[in-house]
Amino acid sequence: MARARAAGSRGWPGWCGRGALLVCVAWTAGWVLAAALLLRAHPGVLSERCTDEKSRRILAALCQDYRGGALGGDLCEDLCVAGQLRYRRCLYYERGKKVLQADWRGRPVVLKSKEEAFSSFPPFGLLEGQPEAGGQGFPEAELLLLAAGEVKSALGLELAEGGLGRLGLGRRGPRLRGQLASLWALLQQEEFVLLSLLRGRSPHAPPVLGSCGHFYAVEHLAAGSPRLRALFPLEGAARGGRAQARALSGVALSFLDMVRHFEHDFSHRLHLCDVKPENFAIRSDFTVVAIDVDMAFFEPKMREILEQNCTGDEDCNFFDCFSKCDLRVHRCGAQRTNSNLQVVCDKILRHWFSSPRGSPAVSAPLRRQLRAAVLECAAPRAQGAAPRVLAKLRRLLQAALRELQEDE
Repeated sequence: MARARAAGSRGWPGWCGRGALLVCVAWTAGWVLAAALLLRAHPGVLSERCTDEKSRRILAALCQDYRGGALGGDLCEDLCVAGQLRYRRCLYYERGKKVLQADWRGRPVVLKSKEEAFSSFPPFGLLEGQPEAGGQGFPEAELLLLAAGEVKSALGLELAEGGLGRLGLGRRGPRLRGQLASLWALLQQEEFVLLSLLRGRSPHAPPVLGSCGHFYAVEHLAAGSPRLRALFPLEGAARGGRAQARALSGVALSFLDMVRHFEHDFSHRLHLCDVKPENFAIRSDFTVVAIDVDMAFFEPKMREILEQNCTGDEDCNFFDCFSKCDLRVHRCGAQRTNSNLQVVCDKILRHWFSSPRGSPAVSAPLRRQLRAAVLECAAPRAQGAAPRVLAKLRRLLQAALRELQEDE
């Protein structure tokens, strides 16, 4: 008995004994796996508490750095001097990321940064050795080369001609040193780089409106939520009936337009690896906007992410982007096996159209066809079937809209 107590006091190895060591390891691994799965499904469990007090401190530190010349940006004067950019509330903090709502000259905007502090980003090496008030003599060709390297790292893309202007690297001014340091911090943020390159090229991505230091501003739109009955706050559709059916059909068509747009309208396919209502918003004309694209990747970067070591297909799942494990070499395939369309149908459209009853404002035969088409779209299938399924779903939704308009 004394021997058993002594063994137990030494911790798990004594409690398990040599014969049960594998059981202990398996038990511990099981708990670690369960914790990892919980964090993956609910990353907010370790998020910081989002408070107004801390958010105001973050912006106060930003303005202090601006006044000291450490950073710059076209929104800094309005935020730190003129009072034209005013903090309103904290939206969320998540794994370092800070997202704040503000009013800019009467317009609601969102301020975003991957990190809280400007000092969290690596310094801009080209400014080393430059005088404190300098920066005017930096080699622009070298800056472009470094920026192209950051774009390549973030998105897997070569910086095309004209990309310099899209990223704001062609600016000049009296605070050039701070501006260059700020742009370097912004280039470390994949979402900023992606949204800057999409500016003016996509109705389904919010344009970058400006920046101050490491924070950049985008338009504020009401995001979706799994707690809402219709997932999105649809104006004029809260009463249900034809108004809601018309709104849902319009939003569903916009989701399909977004899928087609991201598939075909750029030099590389754009993959959405985190599809959930909170990552999208709806404009008043029912246009879908991807407001959180931290997990969106063009094809070259997607292939790089997927091509990892594996022991089974489950190791090749990167959030909503799946691949298959080649057991001969224990490597995940670089080609994604599911698609944006399938995930959007599964996580968004199925919520609206998979019920056998559906909206009574739409005729029963059309409701049945829509339900079958959405379930077909959400099911795993060969990639070659996607264009046919998308065309079929689009045709049925357009028919539903015509039917609703004719009944008015």
